[in-house]
Amino acid sequence: MRLCRPTFHVETPLQFDPCDLVVGEDLSDCPSAIPRHLLDHSHSASNESSSTDLTFCSRFVLGDESDAMGLPGLLVLPQSFGAIYLGETFFSYISINNSSNSDARDIIIKSEIQTERQRIMLLDTSKSPVESIRAGGRYDFIVEHDVKELGAHTLVCTALYNDGDAERKYLPQYFKFMVSNPLSVRTKDTTYLETCLENNTKSNLFMDQVEFEPAPRWSAIRLKADAHHTEKGAFTRETFKPPILIRAAGGIYNYLYALKMSSAPTKGEGSNVLGKLQITWRTNLGEPGRLQTQHITGNPVTWKEIDLKAVKVPSVIILEKPFMVQLSLTNLTEKKLGPFEVWLSLTDSKEEKAVMISGLQRMDLPVVEAFASLEFQLNLISTKLGLQKITGITVFDTMEKKTYDPLPDLEIFVDTDLQAANIYSLSEND
Repeated sequence: MRLCRPTFHVETPLQFDPCDLVVGEDLSDCPSAIPRHLLDHSHSASNESSSTDLTFCSRFVLGDESDAMGLPGLLVLPQSFGAIYLGETFFSYISINNSSNSDARDIIIKSEIQTERQRIMLLDTSKSPVESIRAGGRYDFIVEHDVKELGAHTLVCTALYNDGDAERKYLPQYFKFMVSNPLSVRTKDTTYLETCLENNTKSNLFMDQVEFEPAPRWSAIRLKADAHHTEKGAFTRETFKPPILIRAAGGIYNYLYALKMSSAPTKGEGSNVLGKLQITWRTNLGEPGRLQTQHITGNPVTWKEIDLKAVKVPSVIILEKPFMVQLSLTNLTEKKLGPFEVWLSLTDSKEEKAVMISGLQRMDLPVVEAFASLEFQLNLISTKLGLQKITGITVFDTMEKKTYDPLPDLEIFVDTDLQAANIYSLSEND
């Protein structure tokens, strides 16, 4: 049989009034019909200050606060095999009974767990067989197994022995059980990783530890709500952390982690593996459980070797007058990159571009160190009024002969030279 701890025996507390033992409920409407000594005794026992309250609600007042729990101090032995969950330790009490009239000798006992993937030996007495089991006697032993797989499991127990006629006999027994997942882990990842633990068991789970182990390229910090300023004993709570309760049959608890990339992945290395969770818990009677999730993967990340962005764009841009756009080039790799060339790529359309480079059409940039940045200015000029876009700012690595994706379009507003227009209008008036 499965060896597991007992459960609490719970009784629904039921209180009554001593008057109910002598008089009927219908006499409660007439106080004069109830013996005075019973009425006084009833109300003194229930600590009632008023002797005129004959409502039934006073008859169900608990004598002690602990009575509301309904725990009489008794324990109940398990009446069924029960459920087995991943991460628990499975204990089994096995008894070999000799029901014959003669002794069984030289008994080799084996016990193993069989799953879809492997066979795990729990007990093997081949090297030291049990010498004998007398008629009507038995041999008992306990096996245990840390459950690490889901699905069907089979506990196989075999006995190879000599009977009373010295004939070698073989007795196999098979016990099948299913292993379920105690927790549902769901994650959501963008800038943060949100983990939702859901209790799939029929008992409360007290989480001792839920730790996220990030992949080598990541670092993770768990985000917690700030404690209220009126709370005391913060140091004590941090040292002696109370377990987190996840209630039975669907209770959930959320964990939030902030992830930060520490280095870019190398070629051939998985780029979307974030890490895994290490979870330990206990049930109502302290039975331990532990679980390690598979690798948690995020959305596929497209890694860039460089990052080109606009740092400063003039707020006032005058038609056909040069203006400067300040740009920043960042090396996102662990090696030197460059030197570079920067230019404005041509569009497929035959329409003239609204913004062009003023002066030399190509700008040379030096080598950029690993994880370093370089700021530079690009001299541009606009040929059209109104809302325009700066498109096609492209970076080319002259060493690797590689062209990177252009900078996303920048929107600008091009206005006329108001001062020149005002001078021209004044000269016409004169």
